[in-house]
Amino acid sequence: MRSFLFVPGSKPERFAKALAAGADAVIVDLEDAVADVDKTSARARVAEAACVFSASPVRVLLRINAAGTQWFDDDLSLAGLDGIDGIVLPKAEKSAALAAVAAATVKPVLPIIESAEGVWKALEVARMPGVERLIFGSVDFELDVDCDGSWDALLHARSRIVLASRIAAIQSPVDGVTVAIDDERQLAEDSSKGRSLGFGGKLCIHPRQVAAVNAAFSPSAVELAKAQRIVDAYERAEGGAVSVDGRMVDLPVLLKARRIVNWSQDVRGRVEG
Repeated sequence: MRSFLFVPGSKPERFAKALAAGADAVIVDLEDAVADVDKTSARARVAEAACVFSASPVRVLLRINAAGTQWFDDDLSLAGLDGIDGIVLPKAEKSAALAAVAAATVKPVLPIIESAEGVWKALEVARMPGVERLIFGSVDFELDVDCDGSWDALLHARSRIVLASRIAAIQSPVDGVTVAIDDERQLAEDSSKGRSLGFGGKLCIHPRQVAAVNAAFSPSAVELAKAQRIVDAYERAEGGAVSVDGRMVDLPVLLKARRIVNWSQDVRGRVEG
């Protein structure tokens, strides 16, 4: 799951377009993208579209409003809808909020880490029952700590989220949005840096960001070819010492190569299936 595309829950006319955009997951948003006066009607629109979500092969997640808001309980009641495959929980820094979501549904929970307290408690959040992977809410975090939002300013927070995910043995986290919708260079750079740090995917705020994010978080043809050479050479050596492209292949190198090859085979199998 590399690309996670937001669509406002109050805009049902955009649901089909979002599902067809090529994203691995669509996040139907009841929080930031919906004005307070439209929260109730947005829930109704989401409930009415359950059959549309169920019929789509794309994974559909629901971002609810944060615990402590007047909309939290009603939003959470939609977790049982057919077609909703998981819950995205904003402001995920209190164990009580995560426990409430876990008690309401057996579906996966993707907490958004978007405050100083959330980053500080990232491991605690990652270890809560039902948590599948963490999401970095970079824009809100920037606001909370009053930093400039540059890569260097957010590096510590990103690294802490990646490490917490690994220690908790959950899936690789999802990086925050690139707000410059029309800046392809910035999107590619942000995506590449996120992947290099250990993120497994990225939030998208527009359909035209999806293809670039999918490409950035997938092995390139060059990476795949090299990984296959490493696996083949190791198997031919039958456990003996071997080098590929002038580099000695030890166990960590082999395991990483196998991960890339297996990922490609899994994707090919899902496409052909």
